[in-house]
Amino acid sequence: MFKNFNKIGKIVINAGIGRLSQQPNFEEKILPELIRDISLITGQKPMICKAKKSIAGFKMRAGQVVGLKTTLRRKKMADFLTKLINITLPRIRDFQGISLKNIDSNGNLSIGFKEQTVFPEINPEVVKFDFGLEISIVSKAKNKEEAIEIYRQMGIPLKH
Repeated sequence: MFKNFNKIGKIVINAGIGRLSQQPNFEEKILPELIRDISLITGQKPMICKAKKSIAGFKMRAGQVVGLKTTLRRKKMADFLTKLINITLPRIRDFQGISLKNIDSNGNLSIGFKEQTVFPEINPEVVKFDFGLEISIVSKAKNKEEAIEIYRQMGIPLKH
């Protein structure tokens, strides 16, 4: 099972936290909790992404925190992917497999989670704030068909 991890370039985990940044005391109380949760999930401290421009329609100011991003490579990537396939995905209620539509033409797989509590490191009783995660698995495949074959060999549950 571990032989095909070299066909994966990196895994990028994104968490959009735009709405939570409107809360009072966001920088002091909420942001450290979010960073702690993502650090527990990935095993690596996330990078804070700030808005480049102000957009009135989204009630967003330039420099305001809008997301957290972590890029995993090599051993941490392999550990995270093993945990994702064997522990996290089976914990999702009514999980039927990942749709083939989630793989783009370059062979990259995107998986979205509505909340972070599906990961075993996160204790649902302790969590104060729910946020969604987007996981992008970047493969070294040249096209979608090659990527599908790589993901199936790795054991990622894809729909037929």
